Amino acid sequence: MTPDVKIAPIKRVIITTRKTEEPKLASLNFTEADVKALSKIKKDPTWLAKRRLDAWKKFASLPMPTLNDEAWRRTDLRSFKWNDVQLSALDSKFKPKRVPATYLKPLVGKEQGGQLVINAGKIESGGTASALKRKGVIFTDLLTAAAKHPTLVKKFMGKAVAASEGKFAALTEAMMENGIFLYVPKKVEVTLPLHSIISVSGSSRFHRILVVLEEGASVTYVHELVSSDNKEKTLHTQIVELLVGKNANLKFVELQSLGMSAWNFTHERARVGKDGKLDWIFSAAGSHLTKNFSEIDLDGDGAWGRMSGFYFAEGDQHLDHDTQQNHNAPHTTSDLLFKGALRDQSRSVWQGMIHVAPGAQKTDGYQANRNLVLSKAARADSIPGLEIMADDVRCTHGATVGQLEEEHIFYLMSRGMPRSEAEKVLVDGFFDPIMQRIAFEGVITRLKKQILQKMSESGSGE
Repeated sequence: MTPDVKIAPIKRVIITTRKTEEPKLASLNFTEADVKALSKIKKDPTWLAKRRLDAWKKFASLPMPTLNDEAWRRTDLRSFKWNDVQLSALDSKFKPKRVPATYLKPLVGKEQGGQLVINAGKIESGGTASALKRKGVIFTDLLTAAAKHPTLVKKFMGKAVAASEGKFAALTEAMMENGIFLYVPKKVEVTLPLHSIISVSGSSRFHRILVVLEEGASVTYVHELVSSDNKEKTLHTQIVELLVGKNANLKFVELQSLGMSAWNFTHERARVGKDGKLDWIFSAAGSHLTKNFSEIDLDGDGAWGRMSGFYFAEGDQHLDHDTQQNHNAPHTTSDLLFKGALRDQSRSVWQGMIHVAPGAQKTDGYQANRNLVLSKAARADSIPGLEIMADDVRCTHGATVGQLEEEHIFYLMSRGMPRSEAEKVLVDGFFDPIMQRIAFEGVITRLKKQILQKMSESGSGE
């Protein structure tokens, strides 16, 4: 006989998942009254004052980014004390230190067509060659341009980056205390490079860079973002707009050397017209935390854009770069290479996307991110992507994360080189492909100096 088998009743188990709620971030203590006060102090024309208020309403309506947002899920903002931030632009007693002379030296050639230094929102020094002024070139601070050249500034401001781009783009437009305006008229060739320096100090600073090249114009422009490495946490946000017209040629060098207590948020976009060329060199060595959105929009047939990115993180630095190459027209070419090294407990994030719009045939797009991890606690996240909506294209991408090869270190040490020097040589070699894309010896020297400094210093967390 088969024994009776008692089967226990099956209990239904229902498993539910729920999206993790992020703790609400403390908000900034700024108000609409602060926007109006800033506008009054800066003597804004009526149209700019209105733009500020519109941007403030946009800022107030947008939530603060959290880890639940795809673009921000690897960058945590919760440790920053947002409600401690003061609006430094309204502090009449604040007196910044002068910008060190080392930053004033030309990085491209021995002569400059003009140099502009903005320190804590105010012009510290500046000047443009008379010959350029006679050609119609405008190279001045943004607030002066808004007052003296309102038609031009109104026409181009926001053409690349609108306040609606995000929380920090809206904040920048509302609280902008100054910036740079560069305008090169049609078919004007600026043979000597232009150079600007913005120095950041205090509790908060907000800037906007607006560069416009009309049809057939050309210029080499170097912009540096610097600050003293103090213990006070500084909030810095910035918008960068590069508008490159038909057959125009822009070489743009952007160097970020903020102090290690700065929290830096930027929205940057270039728009390149038919047969236009953009060579964008970008470096990030400073800040405690950076979240950077950089985009190249190739809007005209035959447009060409190249972006070469350099970063080196140490201590507990967190550098997050989000890049986008948008091919919006046929026969366009983009070439992006970002290379970074990390030591101590630092972290880098790179998210890249090549987008090819419908009808953008004969597109040639390339992107690569290479990371060198120099310690066990450092981390690099690299996420390339393709979004192709045309069928006659060539698009490639790649990403790597690796360490120094012990075999290579041993080889150099066997030739009498101390290990620390061998590591410096190998790191320098790792960055060589970026250096080969830079045609300016002064910029290469600056970056190599930063490599040696980062390799020599012991990491220090905040």
